[in-house]
Amino acid sequence: MRKRSVTIDGHRTSISLEDAFWTELSALSQARGLSLNALVAEIDRGRTQEQTNLSSALRLYVLHELKQRTISRD
Repeated sequence: MRKRSVTIDGHRTSISLEDAFWTELSALSQARGLSLNALVAEIDRGRTQEQTNLSSALRLYVLHELKQRTISRD
């Protein structure tokens, strides 16, 4: 697990994720031309009330994006 500080809409917060998820989030943000902070903020804004944990939302986002990539290759 690696804890990193990010800024979401001007507010600093710490998030703990496994290195593999940080690596994929960074690659996804670069592919979209966004900073990591901007991507995390976008994911945060898209969370529903049921998804209270930002770390979980980030993991689910990475999983979704990787699944989409796999489906598009088939």
